[in-house]
Amino acid sequence: MTWREISSSRPVLYEAKGGWYYSTAKREGQMNAGTESILTGLMNKAPELAPCRGAVVASFDLLLACFAGGGKVLTCGNGGSAADAEHIVGELMKSFVLRRKPTAEQTARLKRAFPDSYQELAEKFQQGLPAISLVSQTALCSAIANDVASDMVYAQQVFGYGRPGDLLIAISTSGKSSNVVNAAKAAKAFGLHTIALTGPAQSPLGELATAAIRAPGDSTALIQEFHLRIYHALCAMVEHELFGGGEQ
Repeated sequence: MTWREISSSRPVLYEAKGGWYYSTAKREGQMNAGTESILTGLMNKAPELAPCRGAVVASFDLLLACFAGGGKVLTCGNGGSAADAEHIVGELMKSFVLRRKPTAEQTARLKRAFPDSYQELAEKFQQGLPAISLVSQTALCSAIANDVASDMVYAQQVFGYGRPGDLLIAISTSGKSSNVVNAAKAAKAFGLHTIALTGPAQSPLGELATAAIRAPGDSTALIQEFHLRIYHALCAMVEHELFGGGEQ
């Protein structure tokens, strides 16, 4: 499946936590073979995540629709979840499991611009899925915390960077972190969908999210271990769906 095929496919109305949304993505059972095998592998290796399967598929749909529509992903969290927010961007912005070669059109543009050296550049470039970690903006975060309020460090960036069709991945094991919850409020107000990665309990963040993946676990560390498995699977699933050569 190519980006063009996804973008031109007929939108489908799906129900997810927080309401209904349109997606051009394919549902479970219609994914390509590589994508479906990743989902199956996640569930087989971590059977505790079985109750999360529907939310994982809904999150995959949201990610795929975001990228197919030309949107970008914003990520945020605190502490270990901040590291996870950075980690997700690292998997999206370059090759993760598959080699994401430039398209023929992209290679031709490089050749026109640099006829003597385009081959080396084309070999090194990897197609990126646009993603920004809101955690990374150190000077900006400190300015917002100092001049406005510490619980607005992510919300202000969602307000500034976010556009309708973009997607926020908000991570909080408790689902109660005020700066992450405020980011989700900004997303909801200004036309972004939100994927929430939380712990098992109902939470303010989960209630704000379009899709809430409530990972099991009775400790922060265990919940974060499941978060890692989940977002690795999601990043790999999106990569296989967009760059996996169209196998069905």
